[in-house]
Amino acid sequence: MAEPRVPDDDGGDGGGGGASDGVVELPCGERVETTAFDLGMREYDCDCGESHAVVMDMHPPGRFLPESIVDILESAVEPAEDDAFEEFGTPHLMGAVMEDVPEEVATYDASGEGEVGYALLWVFDFDSRTLHEYVVELVVELMDHAVSHAENPGAQGEFEDAMTEFDVGAFVEEYRKERDWEA
Repeated sequence: MAEPRVPDDDGGDGGGGGASDGVVELPCGERVETTAFDLGMREYDCDCGESHAVVMDMHPPGRFLPESIVDILESAVEPAEDDAFEEFGTPHLMGAVMEDVPEEVATYDASGEGEVGYALLWVFDFDSRTLHEYVVELVVELMDHAVSHAENPGAQGEFEDAMTEFDVGAFVEEYRKERDWEA
């Protein structure tokens, strides 16, 4: 899985959009103050007329995946020694999405700003449901890759058989209905 890409010192990451001076330039071209993004926000209704998915570093991976899957990923995926994050988490998931759609995400490093409440911010050109589907598809690809290296020769076939019946859109729809943010 890709390591998280942390914005450069100038606030940008070289991808679609960047940030500086407390302002994030969204992939759509709009410029928004970082204080417009609050900790509970999952989408930003933009002046461009679209809703953009919003993710912050403290959002749990459980936002996208059941805790049982998150537990497996945390135990199976070991970040690189020089990784800023000691444990697999949301920054790694966002790094993987950014690798797939670099021009459709703006990032902001707010680690030096105490007033916003987050250290890293990702704002995508698409809505939160589309982001959710990207994350699930990427995790399935990660799992497929891991199973291809399994010592059990039948594991790959079993996984592929199970995935023929797996519908990402249906999974995301059901998971979004069932997850409990109040708990």
